[in-house]
Amino acid sequence: MRKYLYSIASYKPGKPVEELQRELGISRIVKLASNENPFPPSPLVRRRICEAANRINRYPESSVFYLRKRLAAEFSVDENEIIFGNGSDELIVFAVRSLVSPGDEILTAIPTFLIYKIASMVEGISIREIPMKDFKYDLKAIASAVSSNTKLIFIANPDNPTGSYVNKSEVESFLASLPSDVFVFFDEAYFEFAREMDDWPDTLSYVKEKRNVIVSRTFSKYYGLAGLRIGYGFARRDIIDIMNKVREPFNVNSIAQTAALAALDSKQYYEKLYRVFKKEKRFLENTFRKLRVEFLPSVTNFLLVKIGNNASDLVEALLKRGIIVRHMKAWGMPEFIRVTVGQPGENRRFIKELKRLLK
Repeated sequence: MRKYLYSIASYKPGKPVEELQRELGISRIVKLASNENPFPPSPLVRRRICEAANRINRYPESSVFYLRKRLAAEFSVDENEIIFGNGSDELIVFAVRSLVSPGDEILTAIPTFLIYKIASMVEGISIREIPMKDFKYDLKAIASAVSSNTKLIFIANPDNPTGSYVNKSEVESFLASLPSDVFVFFDEAYFEFAREMDDWPDTLSYVKEKRNVIVSRTFSKYYGLAGLRIGYGFARRDIIDIMNKVREPFNVNSIAQTAALAALDSKQYYEKLYRVFKKEKRFLENTFRKLRVEFLPSVTNFLLVKIGNNASDLVEALLKRGIIVRHMKAWGMPEFIRVTVGQPGENRRFIKELKRLLK
């Protein structure tokens, strides 16, 4: 066995609803821990999934042909500049495996998405984590940390778990300051929630300019297909070609491909849900203010909330009441919890229990 793997802390996902039901015998569970879309996918998605189930005796289309063509048209990119993954997490792994060699290093921020560090360490690659400034990626500090060994930089934009983002001018100054042989991976899993910001960076324009940029997105969050695991990325063709060398064949299953296409055909349904989401997010923010509970401004579908030294106890107490939120200890933030914006009834039940516990 590779002995260095023993030193890696495995990623621990949020507690599944079914697990809590088994443990506590509670039937009504509210899960606000994993930044999922709390609503089921569109009726069209569900109908096409049922139709696609009749064909799962066959291997899926390995090139993801129809979804590739649709996304190329949707974002005005070349079809050969797109890659697909079993969730956007897998694209992070592809980048590390294909672009970084032993002796190279990777840079990212801290706290940020844990998979960057885990994927790097699994491949035996050194990773340096640059502290955030005011809970936001400090691009100037990251640029200053670049060395002759730096090969790849991960930027979660917006970030998970802080919910913050770096804007267009910050990104353009950052890219202009980098050596020509450094790759930058923009992880935009929450892109759909932040795209309305006036100063949001158009990262696809950097791909079209043939820069050393990879952009990843997902159908898990906004489109509610987390259970099917399908993500996609953009980069210039030579980068995509080399990343495809480490991609397993048939890595995106046929039902996921069908569901993603149907989701893109259900824009009105998701826009309606998005309006509900914004209303519910304002409800949580306003309630936290009334309760004098500190939280970070967020352009995502979750809020990072400061509870204090008893955050862990609060999470456990909420679990016993059938409410799952995420404790931030794994991110080095033991005083914080992360709360996903849920359905209206879920949010109100969470607030009701939170008020009781805070008393």
